[in-house]
Amino acid sequence: MSKKTANDNRSFKKGDYIVYPAHGVGRVVGVEKDSVAGFDIEVYVVTFEQDKMVLRVPTAKAETSGMRPLSSDRIVKDALKTLKGKAKVKRTMWSRRAQEYEAKINSGDLISIAEVVRDLHRAEDQPEQSYSERQLYESAIDRMVREVAAVENIEHDAARDMLSKTLLKKAA
Repeated sequence: MSKKTANDNRSFKKGDYIVYPAHGVGRVVGVEKDSVAGFDIEVYVVTFEQDKMVLRVPTAKAETSGMRPLSSDRIVKDALKTLKGKAKVKRTMWSRRAQEYEAKINSGDLISIAEVVRDLHRAEDQPEQSYSERQLYESAIDRMVREVAAVENIEHDAARDMLSKTLLKKAA
């Protein structure tokens, strides 16, 4: 019987793409030992190229922090199907809706992010968006583009085109 080491509970390896709820798609560049308040802990070192940011996530807390592997092909298909759906805009105050959209974007859940993109997308013949609507839309579509690009192993521009074409097929 082999001895179980602290490394056995690692679910991510160097080079893996991951999704961190508040930051989107990142890449594990290593696993290191850190000393925090006199305790030695093991951390994933995750880089987010687009934000030029490095995050250190304790391996023991990765799952509870919401860090997850990229979505499966099935989830990507479901997210694309969500984009084609009819926008569901609640008749509540914008500030409340904006908070809900922000929460969906930061959930890291691809389907929830797709709902925000679908609800805030404007076709050519529709009225202009407000600045805050535009910001939320851009944030959501950017998150979605990054994950779809990583899952499909395609360039960001190709992923953005794919989403744009899908949005054009949206139900009226």
